[in-house]
Amino acid sequence: REDIPLLLRFFLDRAAQELNVEPKIMRADVATYLSQFDWPGNVRQLENLCRWLTVMAASREIHMADLPPELNETTPAAASPGGDWEQALQRWTDQELARGEQGLLDRATPAFERIMIETALKHTGGRRQDAARLLGWGRNTLTRKIKELGMDESASHD
Repeated sequence: REDIPLLLRFFLDRAAQELNVEPKIMRADVATYLSQFDWPGNVRQLENLCRWLTVMAASREIHMADLPPELNETTPAAASPGGDWEQALQRWTDQELARGEQGLLDRATPAFERIMIETALKHTGGRRQDAARLLGWGRNTLTRKIKELGMDESASHD
């Protein structure tokens, strides 16, 4: 993975030379994002991407928006079999910070808790006492979190 930025630079230069145009410059956030993919096909995928970007990117500098739709619509974890949730979270965080986003914990923490609560309730058939135990909380903590997250209407009761 640490070779990917070097390969991107090499293939961008080669594509520019082949097409007789000025080489594109990839922004660091884009190179970081692309480095998160496993690229299971081989380096030919990277080479094809660089050729595509040389032709399709509107300006000399390559931005996230210049990536082909299939790379912008998926997360690297979804594109790589076996990618775990921590890697997916790290990639999401990198991507959001690269876009200049702030307050990530204010958005991520409630989403994380909501997913955990919904899944635990699903696994327990809606029994809050059992769901709380699965989460390592007391029932009162689970009830408070459900209220804080506005899940009262959808959450089951004991």
